[in-house]
Amino acid sequence: MAHRALTTTAAAFATTAALLLTACGGGGDSSSDDIKGAGNSSGSPSASASPSAGSDVKRPAIKLPSSFQLTFENWTSSDPVEQAVLNDSREELRAGYAAIIANDPDSEAVTFYDTKGVRGQTKQWIKSYTDKDLTVIGKLPAFAPKVVMAENGRGAALTYCTDETDAKTKNRKTSKVEGNPAGTNPYVRYSLSLTKNEQGVWQNSSVRGERGKCSR
Repeated sequence: MAHRALTTTAAAFATTAALLLTACGGGGDSSSDDIKGAGNSSGSPSASASPSAGSDVKRPAIKLPSSFQLTFENWTSSDPVEQAVLNDSREELRAGYAAIIANDPDSEAVTFYDTKGVRGQTKQWIKSYTDKDLTVIGKLPAFAPKVVMAENGRGAALTYCTDETDAKTKNRKTSKVEGNPAGTNPYVRYSLSLTKNEQGVWQNSSVRGERGKCSR
């Protein structure tokens, strides 16, 4: 049921899609791009987006049902700029999964957190589920985040890992539930590039996922 970690290719979302798709039989390999998104540091599945530090921009409210628990372990930093990067990256990931669950490939929340260059790929990732009448259920922890800031302060790189052990897909029509094929490494490492837009929002500009590159 590879989730974003499944295959988010060129952009951040392409990578994310690969994760759930692969895990749930969507088809991604150990080196496929998987992806991202995010919620608040508490990991509450129904929590709404958290504003980035120092920003008064109105961010979209994102809610996830209790049937899909996307959690974020240690997504905190003493540096307010790094924390802002983590906050927006987390919400971007949450927005992607919320769009899958809501059967909404044109999600405005996804558009809010993605640059124009990756929105099309993110939409393809979402549709890789919705076109097959699939939604996502179970638990997906995101952990070990690391932020590296660009010298000009307008760009950042983020890596983090996910554990797909308890993440699954569910067919909306048949209610069939599937997880990753037997023998699939459940750990996926994501590498993202982010750009700060004029409103002060850290948007995802690229994403790549590599299966088997993380461990607990």
